[in-house]
Amino acid sequence: MLTITQVDAFTAEPFGGNPAAVCLLPEPADEPWMQRVAREMNLSETAFLVRRDDGSFDLRWFTPTVEIDLCGHGTLASAHVLWEDGRLEPTAPAIFHTLSGPLTAIRRDDWIEMDFPAEPDEPASAPEWLAAALGAEPKYIGRNRFDCLIEVDAEATLRRLTPDLHRLRDLGVRGVIVTALAETDEFDFVSRFFAPATGIDEDPVTGSAHCCLAPYWQRRLGKDSFTAWQASQRGGQVRCAVRDDRVLLCGQAVTVMRANLLA
Repeated sequence: MLTITQVDAFTAEPFGGNPAAVCLLPEPADEPWMQRVAREMNLSETAFLVRRDDGSFDLRWFTPTVEIDLCGHGTLASAHVLWEDGRLEPTAPAIFHTLSGPLTAIRRDDWIEMDFPAEPDEPASAPEWLAAALGAEPKYIGRNRFDCLIEVDAEATLRRLTPDLHRLRDLGVRGVIVTALAETDEFDFVSRFFAPATGIDEDPVTGSAHCCLAPYWQRRLGKDSFTAWQASQRGGQVRCAVRDDRVLLCGQAVTVMRANLLA
């Protein structure tokens, strides 16, 4: 009998941030089964871990419809569970082997810091219908190997967005990152993330999107470290810093549920 733990990531308060399910497996499972479990959980990501002999872990992430290559909140939730359940010593790093290469996480007091690859964007063109589908005029459009990045003129504009998700699906990307300068001194920038192509209309807090956002705002603001807010309905805080070709993502997490998987 397997245990699935549901963790709210990038928040210290239950029912905020981004929920992820974490399932530790005694041995690798087949992809169709993991996809069915992820569909049953119906969260933006379900993470599956298998321990290696050296104490590191193989880690895979599934949305309700597809496997994805990189996931911040699923990794944060996984590391949180490993320490909370005593599968790792409090001072030991969590080391993961993923489709995006090795990822590590360490504890920093009540926060978890993850070392991820930077995923900078390049300026890109967009179809003429994009502004209408988004519901705002882009100030900038870029693209990396995963997503389309759009800057809009103000945080208020970003918060009002109700995009045409059916049209955004036609962009041929994993998701659409929308960002703007923050209106308060508490945060450097804000963002939202829409991913209808992967079965997620709006992701509550997207760690991997900040692998693109941090290098982008580094260019725009001339600094290396940021405090960011993802302005979804649940909302969540991400601390991020650019270090050469890596991005350090820092967040908090809280366990909200444990259940036995019977099938």
